[in-house]
Amino acid sequence: MSTSARMLRLLSLLQTHRFWSGTDLADRLEVSPRTVRRDVDRLRDLGYDVAAVRGAAGGYQLQAGSTLAPLLLEDDEAVAVAVGLRAAANGGVPGFEETTVAALTKVIALMPPRLRRRMSALQTQTEGLPGASGADLDPSVLAALAQACRDTELVTFGYAAADGTTTERRVEPHRLVNLGRRWYLVAYDRLRQDWRSFRVDRVTGTPGTTGQLFRAREIPGGDAARFVSDGLRDRPQQHTVVLRLEAPSDRARAVAGRWAKVEADGDNACCLTLQTDTLDWPVLILAALDCPFTVEGPAALNELLDRLGRRFYDR
Repeated sequence: MSTSARMLRLLSLLQTHRFWSGTDLADRLEVSPRTVRRDVDRLRDLGYDVAAVRGAAGGYQLQAGSTLAPLLLEDDEAVAVAVGLRAAANGGVPGFEETTVAALTKVIALMPPRLRRRMSALQTQTEGLPGASGADLDPSVLAALAQACRDTELVTFGYAAADGTTTERRVEPHRLVNLGRRWYLVAYDRLRQDWRSFRVDRVTGTPGTTGQLFRAREIPGGDAARFVSDGLRDRPQQHTVVLRLEAPSDRARAVAGRWAKVEADGDNACCLTLQTDTLDWPVLILAALDCPFTVEGPAALNELLDRLGRRFYDR
């Protein structure tokens, strides 16, 4: 590893703002503690405020400064930034959509070509629904699938079903969709000769690209997000949520109409019904609508709202 590359790696580690022992840094960088000390001195010469503690328990920590230093991201960290900004741009943070789109564009422009390609794929090959939020998953898997969607390249991966059974899939990836707390891949399954949606958090290992390109097919209905939401309606879900909203039905449909049933009940009221396996999703919808409401079911949603309300009130 060159000196420049090693210093960038050192700065990346220090930017976590945790305390690193000299031994840990030396092990990570595969150099001697003496080399670490010299590299820290070089960073100080460049204006970085790196505090040092001497002795057996000594080590280094990057101090917060008054100016914004160049930000270094690991590959997966860069992908995570893109995921978060993408979710916010889709309405995850109401009122910040335009700002997050601008920030995402700037972040991509500042990345080297290798990372820019991965982040650009996430920006162009994903769809979301208003109020959607990201789920816990391996960002490298998400990035690999996004690139395969953009490049129309056949991809293979292991997929774990709800009962834990794992099968091998060989698919034509079409689009990534962010819905609720989940990410889904909409793809044409070559083995089953049909369209499927796959939960990305159930993809096992790193998807393997084959180098084999395919001619993109027309997805049923022509809308990947609609395909996923329609499929979820047909699957058994843990909760049936029924909400009475004091809001025009058009407004409720703008937030949730692509996946929930909204029925008008006068000029300024409506009934919203949805199937879901997690109750935090309807909580996010209610927060996005910001209107008076009544929960007709389930009782567990009222209990969750009461608990969250007390928590926020106590702050």
